[in-house]
Amino acid sequence: MMDTGRVPPVARVEPITTARALRGPFDYLRPEGVDVGSMLVVPFGHRDVLGIVVGIAEESEVADDRLVAPREVLDAELPVDLVELASWIAVEYCSTPARGLSLVSPHPGAKARMAWWAEAIGPPDGLTERQAALLASVSAPRVAGADLPALRRLERRGLVRLERRAVRRAPEHAAVGARRAQPQLTADQAVALAEIEAAIAAREPARLLLHGVTGSGKTEVYLQAAAAALAQGRGAIVLVPEIALTPQIVSRFADRFGDTVAVLHSKLSAGERRDEWHRLRAGEAQVCVGPRSAIFAPIADIGLVVVDEEHDASYKHEGDPRYDARRVAWKRAADHDAVLLVGSATPRPESVRALRRLRLPRRVDGQSLPEVEIVDMRGTDGALHPRTVHALTDARKAIVLLNRRGWSNFLDCRVCGHAWSCPNCDVSLVLHRAGRTLACHHCGHRERVPEVCSECGSVSVARHGTGTERLEHDLLGLGHDVLRLDADVSDPGSVLRAFERSEHAVLVGTQMVAKGHDFPDVGLGVVVDADATLRFPDFRAEERTFALVAQLAGRAGRGAEGGSVLVQTLAPDAASIAAAARHDADGFLEGELARREALAYPPFSTLVRVVCSAEEQARAIEAATLIAGRVEHATVLGPAPLFRLRGRERAQLLLKTTTRRAAVRSVGAAVDAVRMKGVALSVDVDPQ
Repeated sequence: MMDTGRVPPVARVEPITTARALRGPFDYLRPEGVDVGSMLVVPFGHRDVLGIVVGIAEESEVADDRLVAPREVLDAELPVDLVELASWIAVEYCSTPARGLSLVSPHPGAKARMAWWAEAIGPPDGLTERQAALLASVSAPRVAGADLPALRRLERRGLVRLERRAVRRAPEHAAVGARRAQPQLTADQAVALAEIEAAIAAREPARLLLHGVTGSGKTEVYLQAAAAALAQGRGAIVLVPEIALTPQIVSRFADRFGDTVAVLHSKLSAGERRDEWHRLRAGEAQVCVGPRSAIFAPIADIGLVVVDEEHDASYKHEGDPRYDARRVAWKRAADHDAVLLVGSATPRPESVRALRRLRLPRRVDGQSLPEVEIVDMRGTDGALHPRTVHALTDARKAIVLLNRRGWSNFLDCRVCGHAWSCPNCDVSLVLHRAGRTLACHHCGHRERVPEVCSECGSVSVARHGTGTERLEHDLLGLGHDVLRLDADVSDPGSVLRAFERSEHAVLVGTQMVAKGHDFPDVGLGVVVDADATLRFPDFRAEERTFALVAQLAGRAGRGAEGGSVLVQTLAPDAASIAAAARHDADGFLEGELARREALAYPPFSTLVRVVCSAEEQARAIEAATLIAGRVEHATVLGPAPLFRLRGRERAQLLLKTTTRRAAVRSVGAAVDAVRMKGVALSVDVDPQ
């Protein structure tokens, strides 16, 4: 047992480095006031690096005279629960403690922005008219600007107090779409909210799924559930798929709860992120809204964790650690005895099986879900069916979904057959007409559009397929404003605001157009090439197709005039498309769960993917083979070659297990044991 009368002199520090082979923590002298969670700058090797204290000790295995002191103690300190969460992430996703800690840490380089604040403390007697006006302007404390010299003169006369204080760099909360006052809850909402509030009041972990059709008022349930958590002095985290595409929920929380709402996301400046993080850490803000990284908000006592649109694949992080924010949300809620509330109109089979389901089966405005018509594209040339063109011409506002960006999918030569592909990756280059480039959507390689074939000199260069850029161009002839929303658009918010303001408009884009938007005057939704996702060799293909069609259908018919949806497909009899057209989520989920149970796919098993990359495929295969031979508690599929990416050959293993924890630990140990020069390894637990 530690002697509490003496301060342990050793700080155990995890340097924040990317090296997988490096294993800390490392011991340093402990400065006064430093504890678990303290952020330091420490000498490490031949450089200074950021380090985080993960433990303290009475003594070190390193001789006392060899221990060194940190260079600097930073003003940010991680809560202990986030330090522990980082360790859990490192194990759960076969990563390193340093990489786990880097996820939960605030921006270390940003400092508080300081300014002079002025406050009137004396009467305006004997002042000129201008001086009296200046004194009146600081009757309530405010930042001193260009008038600072004049305020200093008043300070010398004892009329004004000047103080140096921090100034918050507040992010913008731009609203797009319908905004409402707090409405009367429907009967369905009231029943769901009552169960959520009871779970929050019980202060015991609860995991709930809010399964509500599009337009059923899930956001209002989130708002009132957050209010229940705040009433108990507890905080709330609200996750949304992509902050740039869901400003409505941000603005609605800010409207309801004011400055107690903070926003965390990657688009913030370093200063904005620093200030928002510190407001949450200090308890000035108790509600955090943002995409997946907001799950690491430093809220001391969490009462509610919301995951909106929980079906969205963007909750899975692509870098190491490849964490799933939905599973991390489950962990944070459990650690804080909080309620986990995930919501969707198209929930994942995993969530349906694991969570208690609360239902919102009707739209709040009483409108029926839009009628969905399946348009058979077999035998039809062009991207749009004549039926679709006619409907778009008559529609006041419409949303068109095509899940391919660019102008054309690929180019080839009609004479010799040469196809243009990426020099770094084994994929075709996509034509982007606006920039006159061919682009690789994997590595970012770009080159100019060819005028002649580089192999035979022919000018017969053909373009194949249609992307959002070409579809935008083709729709211009309808007489509507045509706006495009995809990953090539730099400011999605401005596109959505323009669509909202327009009287007659078509919004065309990738799956981004189907994510959570609420425009009551959209009367038509169109899904182009709805069966494209069914062609991928992925057990989630049916789920993705159903969600994509159902979510786009949910954007239409929210106003008094109702609406309709056209689904263009070459597979009109596909089960997932037919179920989405019937708005039959229950039927689809029942069949999908039965299929996955028969094939032992998640949620009836856990998948782990290991990818090895090297300059030569033989080395990648060798590394994958060595790892496969060390893995226990799982069925191993592979090694199998993958397409070349960013100039490196790749091989993968896919592991299937029903003993998740043991298998993940075995994979982690195998990856750590197999270290080959020139071979990079990555592990993806629960690959999407």
